[in-house]
Amino acid sequence: MEKTMISLFLFFILPSFSFAQTSKNLTTASPKDTLVVLWTSGDVEVAEKVALMYTHAAAKNKWFDKVILIVWGPSANLLANTEKLQEKIKSMIADGIHVQACIVCANSYGVAGKLKELDIEVLGMGKPLTEYLKKGYSQLTF
Repeated sequence: MEKTMISLFLFFILPSFSFAQTSKNLTTASPKDTLVVLWTSGDVEVAEKVALMYTHAAAKNKWFDKVILIVWGPSANLLANTEKLQEKIKSMIADGIHVQACIVCANSYGVAGKLKELDIEVLGMGKPLTEYLKKGYSQLTF
């Protein structure tokens, strides 16, 4: 009986707790009222003129109750090495946008520490992104 209870905890309860803790209760807004922006491009013009501009406007103008920006792939390297984009991200965080980054991508570029210094939540993003998609959150990719 004790082994069964431990097994249930390890396989069902612990993974749910882990996602809830790392996503900082991002699921409080309904999927319809939550925007998840997946920023993957390493192009500075896409970052400045599209991805970050729209994401920031969506939060500031309350087009969505919750806005989440995910830094994934080449965008992690671009952000870590571009001061102007770093200042933009700081402003976005101050305006309530929750910024997350894929730790595997950040580590592959050697920039995880820099992203953490910017107050970005750096973590394994496969499971959280999958949860956002399965729950039907509004999603854009740049």
